[in-house]
Amino acid sequence: MEIYIEKYVDYLKNIKKSSENTVASYQRDLVKFSDFYRENGTEDIRSINETNINTYVLYLEKNGKSMATVSRSIASIKSFFGFLFREKILMDDPSVNIKPPKIEKKMPDILTIEEVNRLLDQPGDQSPKEIRDRAMLELLYATGIRVSELVTLKITDVNLKMGYIECHDLRKSRIIPIEDSAQRALDNYISNVRVDMCKDSEYLFSNCKGTPMTRQGFWKIIKVYADKAGIDKDITPHMIRHSFASHLVNNGADLKAVQEMLGHADISTTQIYLNSRQSRLKEEYQKAHPRA
Repeated sequence: MEIYIEKYVDYLKNIKKSSENTVASYQRDLVKFSDFYRENGTEDIRSINETNINTYVLYLEKNGKSMATVSRSIASIKSFFGFLFREKILMDDPSVNIKPPKIEKKMPDILTIEEVNRLLDQPGDQSPKEIRDRAMLELLYATGIRVSELVTLKITDVNLKMGYIECHDLRKSRIIPIEDSAQRALDNYISNVRVDMCKDSEYLFSNCKGTPMTRQGFWKIIKVYADKAGIDKDITPHMIRHSFASHLVNNGADLKAVQEMLGHADISTTQIYLNSRQSRLKEEYQKAHPRA
């Protein structure tokens, strides 16, 4: 089965142009699926049928895998077999009737506005590193971009005069405005320390060695400042993205505008933040209404 997984991964990378994270996730799921059948004596992919796939799904559930993990694995398997069928490697698709479990969408963990303010207040302006860190944190919360997008921004993607950045993903580019605080932090960074830190790099941010910042490197930076701010949540860069979106929606921002800034292909992905707003309004109603 490994050779077909390699063909499928090549398709994801070079034809579908999927993100690195998506490719890695699908590949990981399919390798586990392949290992399960190899250990059970099945080598020929043409011998796998709907019952076999259901057996694997049951195995995942019995081994305590979350519904989200099971659902993602099913999605990977269905996409894989759909590819093999379209390529005429298989004469039929054994996964076509496999249905993922229904997962109730939960509001992701977010920071309160007060926690965000404490986090953003942590970097000082006494060293180039602190100035860079403040600019990165301010920009992340001001725009809601993904950390992978943050660390691959180029200096040419920033237009401080007009107050926006141009963010690029695999599908398209999008323009995102920057609020005043982030503009000031970026201006301070670009004007005073970036040249020395980044040398001749085209990227907006670099680590202290002058090489491009990594997602893992920025995650560590957030952890340090979260500890200093006394935030005991398991904070991640993506939590700041969620906080950005939730705070905008809670304050009345148009859902389509938030979808566009986040780069969501489907507005249903963005609607989870609307659920948060409705829950907050219900809580306020329950507290304030005399007959509630």
